[in-house]
Amino acid sequence: MNEALSREEAKRLFERHSKSIFGILLALTKSKVLADDLTQETFIRAFCKYDQYRGEEGSDSAFRPWLARIAVNLARSHYRKLKWQTLFGQVPDQATERTAEAIALLNERQLELWQAVCRLPHKSREVILLHYYADIPLKEAAETLDIPLGTCKSRLAAGLAKLRVSPDLLDYGVPGYVKSKEELR
Repeated sequence: MNEALSREEAKRLFERHSKSIFGILLALTKSKVLADDLTQETFIRAFCKYDQYRGEEGSDSAFRPWLARIAVNLARSHYRKLKWQTLFGQVPDQATERTAEAIALLNERQLELWQAVCRLPHKSREVILLHYYADIPLKEAAETLDIPLGTCKSRLAAGLAKLRVSPDLLDYGVPGYVKSKEELR
């Protein structure tokens, strides 16, 4: 562990942020096992590089986006490695498990929305997950993803536009959502 971080502070930070980081990674990977592994790796890296953290000491609002950035980068790295393994014919076994949607969301409408979000393009999904599910402001989400704020906003708008016309959400009856397929024409 880093000398700039006490054991008690590390424990407090883990207890405070591990659920949200796990949620982000679960949404990105759709695997509880992989999300758990990447959550642990996120905190290991964060604690080892804590002296490089530029936020105010004790400021959880700045620490969470820093952690989220580490988590997103780890997930991206994992999938890059997976693509290389696929090219070389070494695809690791993937355990079958209950879907993250079925475990995380009990309400049927939330489940439908969650499934629609998971079908969005990866770039839009990342922004929506960080902003709505992890409750990270757009400016911090843009910093987390290392993209300009305008790009972050356009990815959010594109993702929301696709959700509004998603056939799975047509019966939502929520203002702003299309209520019937005829309205799409």
